[in-house]
Amino acid sequence: MIATAHCAALRGIDAYPVQLEVDFARSGLPAFTMVGLAEGAVRESKERVYSSLKNSGFKLPPARTTVNLAPADIRKEGSAYDLPLAMGLLGASGTIDAEDLDGWYMAGELSLSGELKPVNGVLPLAITSENRKARGLVVPEANAAEAAVVRGLPVYGLRNLAQVVGLVTGEEEFEPARLDIDTLWGERQSFLYDFSEVKGQEHAKRAIEIAAAGAHNLLFIGPPGSGKTMLSQRIPTVLPPLGFEEALEVTKIYSVAGLLGSRESLIVTRPFRTPHHTISDIGLIGGGRYPQPGEVSLAHRGVLFLDELPEFKKQALEVLRQPLEDGEVSISRSLMSLSYPANFMLVAAMNPCACGYLTDDKHTCTCSPAGVARYRAKLSGPLLDRIDLHVDVPAVPYEDLKESRGSMDSSTMRARIVAARELQAERYAELPLHTNAQLTGSALEEHCRCGRDEHGFLEQAVKTLGLSARAYTRILRIARTIADLEGEERITTPHLAEAINYRTMDRQAG
Repeated sequence: MIATAHCAALRGIDAYPVQLEVDFARSGLPAFTMVGLAEGAVRESKERVYSSLKNSGFKLPPARTTVNLAPADIRKEGSAYDLPLAMGLLGASGTIDAEDLDGWYMAGELSLSGELKPVNGVLPLAITSENRKARGLVVPEANAAEAAVVRGLPVYGLRNLAQVVGLVTGEEEFEPARLDIDTLWGERQSFLYDFSEVKGQEHAKRAIEIAAAGAHNLLFIGPPGSGKTMLSQRIPTVLPPLGFEEALEVTKIYSVAGLLGSRESLIVTRPFRTPHHTISDIGLIGGGRYPQPGEVSLAHRGVLFLDELPEFKKQALEVLRQPLEDGEVSISRSLMSLSYPANFMLVAAMNPCACGYLTDDKHTCTCSPAGVARYRAKLSGPLLDRIDLHVDVPAVPYEDLKESRGSMDSSTMRARIVAARELQAERYAELPLHTNAQLTGSALEEHCRCGRDEHGFLEQAVKTLGLSARAYTRILRIARTIADLEGEERITTPHLAEAINYRTMDRQAG
């Protein structure tokens, strides 16, 4: 007798439907065979499942059992197949009616006692189940809130195998998990930091406002103690709130990576990732034998902050170039190739030299010109070109330190930034763009038009500073954002001048 249970396999942040077919034949010697590219934990599931069935009160007769995970060309890994395998065995053996499994999608790890344990990747499975008009989704109780984010799909979070059998056979009734999205949205994280706590550094605050308004990448350059890290930590407080679709994207990544908090259902605040400078290129970009998302993907729709940028391994920094340009990262291995979203805002901080005091009037720099050049050479030209704003952060004078509060708080900055983002959303409504940082090609020419005077000014700057074509593009994007913050449709020379002023490394090279 053959029974089929429905589950899913993960590829990147998406789930692909899998049919778990069980053939239970009582003729021949008892045996258990599993086919269909089953990896480690899936192959081991036999021992867990049989013990779970026995300890839950279900007795299977000896039989020649064949399990097929279709489609057979997609790799299956993890312990989420325990529950569908157990239900498939019960259906194929005649313990329950095999037709009772029709339309149900399942995922969950089984303990030897029959308890259901949480698994990774439930949100992508819920989305796939809803797209295929599933009768319902059965998951461990701890995963129910995560799956219930998907509207229109009955989600049942159950505690043990016996409850699952009672649900699918109709012998027991359970209420689907419910999640009030509106309430969840209203409980956004309150930030511990605020820009009102930052004294002085008005130039850096202005750069942050521009960067956040256009989703531009940002590099702070200044001596130790000037406030680079403090400024960066407060950037999430001024970013526009996540939309529902954006929140789903971010939550899917964290679900697949196993980083979704206990009973956490939806990530409603933008990520802020701060990896240490000892991180490997695989940790930063993602990878492994079976590629997992790295820090660039975990920062999707949020901020990736790299403190002490030149201290990162050069190879790790160079792998940032593709995701910074494309908004996604492609990882190819011998077993598979995957793409993970990586549309993040890069914020980095560095000292002007190895000792840190090159630009500090109160301390003497001990670095030679050659030493300064070697220190800055750790950052390649192509990487610097991809960072839109290079901002000097000088030491804060005492006159600013004695002030009780900074000049602008986060809520005031956020209101201006949100207004600028709304202008961009309206302007690019018919284009596959969302922010000025994504402008390229014909869209850049159309929305960053300059008059004769502006072109003359920009031409002189390009020649004087030796700017690359990519730097020229970045300047136009920044100028477009500055104009949006001022509510102006046309880019003018002051907008271009301010944009060029934020290319510190270019001006020093020139």
